[in-house]
Amino acid sequence: MNKTKILILGGGFGGLYTSLNLEKGLAKDADIEVTLVNRENFFLFTPMLHEVAASDLDITHIVSPVRKLLRRVRIFHGDVENIDLEKRIVHVSHGKEHHHHELEFDHLVLGLGSITNFYGNKGLEENALTMKTLGDAIFLRNHMISNLEEADFECCPNVREPLINFVVAGGGFAGVETIAGINDFLREALRFYPNLNEDMIRVVLVHAGETLLPELNEKLGKYSEEKLRSRGVEIYLSTKVDKVNGTEVRLSNGERIITNTLIWTAGTAPNPMLDDLPCEKDRGRLCADEFMQIKGYSGVWALGDCASIVDPKSGKTYPPTAQHALRQGKVLAHNIRASIRSGRMKPFAFETIGQLAALGRRTGVAQIFGFNFSGFVAWWLWRTIYLMKLPRFEKKLRVALDWTLDLIFTKDPVQFLTLRAPTISESE
Repeated sequence: MNKTKILILGGGFGGLYTSLNLEKGLAKDADIEVTLVNRENFFLFTPMLHEVAASDLDITHIVSPVRKLLRRVRIFHGDVENIDLEKRIVHVSHGKEHHHHELEFDHLVLGLGSITNFYGNKGLEENALTMKTLGDAIFLRNHMISNLEEADFECCPNVREPLINFVVAGGGFAGVETIAGINDFLREALRFYPNLNEDMIRVVLVHAGETLLPELNEKLGKYSEEKLRSRGVEIYLSTKVDKVNGTEVRLSNGERIITNTLIWTAGTAPNPMLDDLPCEKDRGRLCADEFMQIKGYSGVWALGDCASIVDPKSGKTYPPTAQHALRQGKVLAHNIRASIRSGRMKPFAFETIGQLAALGRRTGVAQIFGFNFSGFVAWWLWRTIYLMKLPRFEKKLRVALDWTLDLIFTKDPVQFLTLRAPTISESE
């Protein structure tokens, strides 16, 4: 039987929720073949990523194996090498030897997301840490603990200083939640390092805008700033990172911070894999119509961070957020089915329900249906809403248990290293 082949590139919120909704319907049909291509074999729930770096959650509890989520959808664990829209073929590779395959498609879903953008700053590219993947969160956690271990027995102040100064660039959701989490982790961990104290630790947030969390309103941004400052975080507003090397960060206001830790959350760009596609683009994102179809290419669709879809009410493009991407996945699955089965497609229309940010120490900020929340109530809303959105009951239960135990026990300053045990080979 000649099957209709649906190929989904990217396993983020957009790609996964398109797959999940096809799994419930179209993938059951014998004449349909759905394939998901992703470089990881799991789905990462990114809103909780900073809690892994801050030792609030176990590293496996915010990831879900895609093979448990999808039973009818084929999984290709590998990399996308090239996309040929004219021949309707995607070149992929997998394995340590990069074995190459050609995957044909009748319908192609582009959900390749975005990547960190250093805006041509070589110092950032060579020295900055990022917070986009599970590996990033684990690396940051290991790095912080390694610095504390080294600083505890370092008697020379000049050598110790870069180890215990930490800088986060970017005052959006990712930057604020990251610095709140690591600030709590570092200060709580000091009880296990007798030669260090809170006066030695320096945690700095650098933001180019005038107010933190510009996605929310000024009032909540000011509240977030006050809370972070009261917990020892230094905040530089209307300031950019100018130069970076392995031991120093220089800011646009002339300030110099001696540190070997700069976490960059201040910029993203659409996946560069899209650059070679002969499609209309908006600042690197693929222009798609209200049905999420790419203009000029039948059966080619785009959603999530890599798609530019205009909101008919505001005339602006929809923001690249998880709540939009997962709903786009649901509508897109319907439209693909309608396209194949001669049904009626639905235009994507969605208004942001709300946005939330955790500030650590059981406080947060939230704007839901136009109402502002702050403090404990916002923190409780953050945890409740994201726990509900986390896929699979098993993961919900594990995260809830982690959070419950966190109320009783202190955080563990434990590194997760992948080094092999030492060996020896002696003749008998």
